[in-house]
This record gives sequence, structure tokens and C-alpha cells, in this order.
Amino acid sequence: MSFRRDTITRPIFSWARGVLPSMSDTEREALEAGDVWWDADLFTGNPDWSKLLANAPATLTAEEQAFLDGPVDELCAMLDDWKINWEWRDLPPEVWDFIKAKKFFGMIIPKEYGGLGFSPYAHSEVVRKISSRSLVAAVTVMVPNSLGPGELLMRFGTKEQQDQWLPRLADGRDIPCFGLTSPEAGSDAASMIDTGIICKGEFEGREVIGLRLNWHKRYITLGPVATLLGLAFKAHDPDHLVGSQEDLGITVALIPTHLPGVSIGHRHLPAMQVFQNGPNWGKDVFIPLDYIIGGKERIGQGWKMLMTALAAGRGISLPSLSAAGAAYAARTTGAYARIREQFGIPIGKFEGIEEPLARIAGTAYLIDAARRLTCAALNQGNHPAVISGIMKLHATERLRTVIDDAMDIHGGKAVIDGPENYLGNLYRAVPVAITVEGANILTRNLIIFGQGAIRAHPYLLQEMNALGEQDKAKGLDDFDKSFWAHVGHSIATLFRAWGRNWTGGVFAPAPDAGAATQFYRQLSRYSSAFALCADMALLTLGGALKRKEMLSARFGDILSELYLLSAVLKRWQDEGRQQADLPAVEWCMATGFRIIEQRFADILANLPNRFVAVVLKFLIQPFGARVTGPSDATVHACAQLVLEPSVARDRLTPNLSHVDDDKGVARLEKAFMLVTAAEDISKRMRAAHLHDPAVAVKQGVITQAEADRLKVAHDAVARVIEVDDFAPEALSPIYKKPADVHQFFQELGETRAVG
Repeated sequence: MSFRRDTITRPIFSWARGVLPSMSDTEREALEAGDVWWDADLFTGNPDWSKLLANAPATLTAEEQAFLDGPVDELCAMLDDWKINWEWRDLPPEVWDFIKAKKFFGMIIPKEYGGLGFSPYAHSEVVRKISSRSLVAAVTVMVPNSLGPGELLMRFGTKEQQDQWLPRLADGRDIPCFGLTSPEAGSDAASMIDTGIICKGEFEGREVIGLRLNWHKRYITLGPVATLLGLAFKAHDPDHLVGSQEDLGITVALIPTHLPGVSIGHRHLPAMQVFQNGPNWGKDVFIPLDYIIGGKERIGQGWKMLMTALAAGRGISLPSLSAAGAAYAARTTGAYARIREQFGIPIGKFEGIEEPLARIAGTAYLIDAARRLTCAALNQGNHPAVISGIMKLHATERLRTVIDDAMDIHGGKAVIDGPENYLGNLYRAVPVAITVEGANILTRNLIIFGQGAIRAHPYLLQEMNALGEQDKAKGLDDFDKSFWAHVGHSIATLFRAWGRNWTGGVFAPAPDAGAATQFYRQLSRYSSAFALCADMALLTLGGALKRKEMLSARFGDILSELYLLSAVLKRWQDEGRQQADLPAVEWCMATGFRIIEQRFADILANLPNRFVAVVLKFLIQPFGARVTGPSDATVHACAQLVLEPSVARDRLTPNLSHVDDDKGVARLEKAFMLVTAAEDISKRMRAAHLHDPAVAVKQGVITQAEADRLKVAHDAVARVIEVDDFAPEALSPIYKKPADVHQFFQELGETRAVG
């Protein structure tokens, strides 16, 4: 071993130390945040499916279920989305009071501090259900339980800070927000110019060492109403009051908004969504050092703290909202396509409608499957940073596709705004989800594979740590072990990928999962190909790979599909391998396999080292991308899942808010049930080539009672397809009511007469 280390490994070690790209503090801290989970298994190229299936599904406690069935349903019944967005421009006071009284802001805060102490899955389910009723209410509840003072205090706060602030956050006495984004620093947090200068100053009548803060933040959700601001800034110690270092790095602190120098700005209006959001400033705001979250010892650790908290929060909040949106779109669009007739038949029977409808249904199944699997990991105490990035990116991107499809199928019904339009506001809100908590372009091109290649790879992080070791002798020893283990892994992966891809994956490992066994085999095949291609890209490009953003994005897409499709198979297994749901599983698999194969083809066509690209193509894709996506039969079967009332439809769209307020969705659900219940009557009339129920009664085809049922269903459909209209003066102040118009012309005539 010493001969290998000294004669072979040493020159490789010296060369690698010289070419290892430099890494900024923010990059390193982002990489070190959170942990890995199933993504690490996928990166090995040989995932252990028994390990995945052995994970217990996320479940609710009796207390959590009671909260969903009680306070959450009560809250949903209080919400009128049209009035919130277009009349009140805010949640009404009684809703704010209810949210505080029932401790919605304290869902994640432990019971010993007065919170509800709910699991990540319960948090997700609450956000999901509220989202299906009002996005404004969902965001309002979501943010204090995601990245913010509460989460940071629980993870990093001192005992004194926790005792002081957590009870106040739990019962709503304090409303939190978190200030990270500034005009100069969006995705690039390292460029922020918000500062905290360590100095002496007076606070509450005594001289202490503290921070004099100056900042400008924007896009801060709950900022306009917050009483406790979590703030990210760069700390500097020019007088060396806490140590020898001057520039101490990104730090996070708690700022009560009543302090002198804090200015809360006006409100932003994000894509016509009226949740509280706006800018704020600080001018020479002085705080003592013990307002730093975690105390003086946490100075300069802010970015790592934020990334660690985000590793969990990003996997819950927006994926929950997206899962709700997709399920909501599936339920409403399927119902509308069933009751809305053109050319004498429901529009859902047209193949041109079936294709987007299947995409909606399949995507709803996939997003919620991935949400549940991620929540199961979080419930177990994991904080999978890469998986959270995958969830944020793909849940919101796929929600965008789903809502576009839903709008297309609804046509004018979804275009004309008003209280009866149940899709328009969700359509407007999608860009907000795409942008926040790490913009999707950044996440796809830089984070998922860029972070995953280092964190989830079985050896790469060990090698990088060995190369960065200050003690060269220790570094060489560590590198020798990890490097040769990596070499052995790569050789095994090469032959594994070659064998699985040339045999079409038929001999790849898979559990006995009935109709789904074939899908496990294909994922094993693609995982081995991914591991091999990733290793070769890292070998040939090294640190330059992070600048090859399009290549990185394609690798990230493959890793994402492997995770999302794993979640689909896990959901099907956990729900008892329901045969009725198999079309959704088949649609997800065929769609995902097509994406995976196309991304491999794109990588091989653009890998700079053409010799390696040709060899890889020979090994894993000699005939190019061959999967064409779901068959027409699969599309038809998947679309049928949401076109008729069934247990499968309810499984696909569970735990949405159902408020019987005789508006929008409630009218749609009623009409859907009436129309489908009268289908047998309609069939008899069509068989007799009759369209008028009165004639059908006369001819004895149907009874008068059945004709009455048809009329009730027809009237219910007519109410659904109605769209809103408004008096001109209701839409614009330039218009006047008729009485005002008469007065206007009367005054005009008198003026002319005087003239």
C-alpha cells in the first residue's frame, strides 16, 4: 500500500492539488449544508431498492389529523379568494386573529415553547390543504414555518434566545420575516452590501459591544407586518473587538422592528398576489451581540445556517403548494372536461383533450409521490439538501405545465376573471413559486448536479477534503484510500452500465413488485449509466464542469428523474399496488424515461472530450434515445382517472379543501356528480337518437323522474359554465353610474348655459 501511495498516488495527488479549483466560502458552506439520503444511493449506480421500500411512509398522528379536520377546515371556510385578492387586498382581520389563536405560525415550534410541535409531513399537509383554497393564506402560514427566525432559533439559537422568542412566535405575539435578498444580491448572496460593524454603543441604557447595522432588503414576505426581522448581513470588526479577523462573513441576527433606525417600506404586489410582501431598510440600527442567532460564537456562520435550514424548508413549502395546485387542477379540469360538451359529447372524450388531461393527472400523481417521500425523509431527521433542490425546482416547474394545460382545457371559463373563476389566480401565482427560494434557472443549472456531484457521490467529497487537507501527509493517506476506491467503483460501474444497457435492463436488479418490476429494472439501468457518465465528465472536465452549465443541467435532470420516478414507485407500493392507479404510474415512467434518454443523448452530443463521448455512447446508448414516451393507450387510460367519480380519482386528489359555498369549485363538483349519476339516462337517449327529454318521455325511453334528473344536471352545468361580468363602473373609476351620468350632463348643460 505504501508503494502504491508513494509511487503512483503521490504524483496524482500533487497534480490534483494544483488544479483543484478554488471554492468561495459561500460555495463551501452551501455544499456542507444538510445531508444526503436516497440521492446518494442513486449516485452509486446500483441503488438498493429494498432500502427505499423499507422506509416507512410519512403519516400523521391523531393530533395532527384532528388539526387538519378542525382548525384547518375552519380556516378554509373563512377564506374567499376573490375578495382577498380583489376587494380587501389582504386577509381580513378575523382570519389573521384565527391564524394566531390556533398557532398556525407555530406548527414547527416544539410544544415546550408553546408551539404545536408538528412533523414536517403535518406541516406539508396543512400548507397543501390551505393552498387549495387560498394561496395568500397558504403563503402567510407557510413562511413562518419555513426559512425564518423560528427555524433558525430552533436549530442554532441559544437557550436564552429560544426561551425569549419561540413562545412569542408560536402564539403570534410576534410575526416573523426574514431579510436576505437585496437589490445588489439576489442569487449571489456573497455580493450583498448590507453590513454590521462591531462597535460599542448604548442599548437600553447600558453600553455594550454590539453591531451597527445598515441594510436594504426587498421581496420580504410578511415584511410589512413583521415585528421580528431575521436579517442576513456581512459582519466586520475593524477595531478587533471580538478577535483578530476584520471581515467575519455573513451573519444572521434578530431585529425587533420597533428599534430606532428600522424602516418598513410599502408593499410589493407579486404577480397580483396580495400576501404581505415588501422592502425594508435599516440605518445605523444598533443591537447587542446577543441578538445574533446563536450568540457571538455564530458570527460569520450565517450562510451555512441559512443553507442548512433551507435544506429542509425548501423540501416542504413550495412542493406542498405545487402538489396542491396539481391535484386541484386534476380534480377541477377532469370534472370540467366531463360536464362540458361540444359537438354532443364531453370534451374529455376528445383525444386532443385527453393528452393534456393525462399530463395533468400523471404529474399530480408524481409531485405528490415525491412530496410524500421527501417528507418521510424529513420525518426521520434527514435534511437532504440536493433532494430539496430537486423538489423545489421540479414541483414548481411541473405545476407551471399543469396549470397551462388546465387553462387550455377550460378555455374562456378560466380566462374571464371573477368570483366564479377558480383557476385564474393560481395561473398568475405560478411565476412567484418559480422565482423564490432559489430561482429555478439557478437551481437547475448550478445546484442540483453541482452540489449533488460532490455531496452524493460516494467518493468525490472525500477526495476533495483530502486534497484540501493542510497536513500533506495525512491528505496523501486519505486521498490514496478514497482515490483507489473511486477507481474500483468506476471500473465496476463501467461494466455494470455496459451490461445493463446492452441487455435493455432485463437483468438489472429489482424487487418483486408485480407490474412495476420492469420499471425498477429500467431505473437500475439508467442509474448505472448516470454514474458512469458523471464520473467521466468529472474526470475529463474537472473543475471546469461547474462552468458547463448546460451539461450540469442535463445531469441534474437525469438525477431528478431518477429520484422522482423512485418516489412514484414507492407511492404505488405504499398504497397497496392499486391496479386502478397503474395508468398514472405507466404515464410517469414513460415520460420520465423519455426525458432521461434524451438528456443522455444531449450530454453525449456535447461532451467536450469527443473520444470519451464516443466510448460512452457505445456503452450506454449505441442506438440513440429510443423511448418515445407514453403510448396513446396509456394516455387514454390516465386521462380516464379524472373523468369519472372513483376511488382512484380520490386517491389522486386527496385532502383538498371542500367548502360547500355554492361558488366555483363547489358548483363544479355538484354538477360533476349530477352529470355522471345521470349517465345511464343519457346513454339510453343517445341510443334512441333522441336529444329532447320531453320526446324521450313520450316515447317511453326514459321516465318523467329521469327527465327531471337530467334537467337538474343540465341546470347545474349551465351554472358552472357561466362566467362573470361587471358593470363598467365596477372596473374603472373613469366610468360613472347611470344616475351620475345624468347629473354630469345636467351640470354640463348648466355650465354651457352660463357660458
